[in-house]
Amino acid sequence: MDAPVADTAAMIAGMNPALMPGRWAFRTITEAELADCLPNALAVFREEEGLSVLVPAQADEEAMAQVTLQVFSSLGGIGLTAAVSAVLAEAGIACNVIAATLHDHVFVPEARADEAVALLRARAAREVA
Repeated sequence: MDAPVADTAAMIAGMNPALMPGRWAFRTITEAELADCLPNALAVFREEEGLSVLVPAQADEEAMAQVTLQVFSSLGGIGLTAAVSAVLAEAGIACNVIAATLHDHVFVPEARADEAVALLRARAAREVA
């Protein structure tokens, strides 16, 4: 495996956003509900008010799409999240970012997922130019 990328310009240029399969929803649950959610949860975060989970969306929920930034970004890298959120904010696209050990994952409204990927690819191309 390559070393993580920490340089801001290199992270942005190499982000290579990819739309992942699945429809996701953020929910808040109780500790008692965790056992039922855990097998299908993509992420769990313990907050003071309860557990936040990212689980498959139900048909009646507004779904989020997962866009994975393919660059192996350093956890100490600075600027990738800011660049991504700025591009999406300018287009009026909400985003929720989860930074994992190897990649950053951006969750956007499902209806605007293709647009979000196109905007992020264009931003990466500007960094290379």
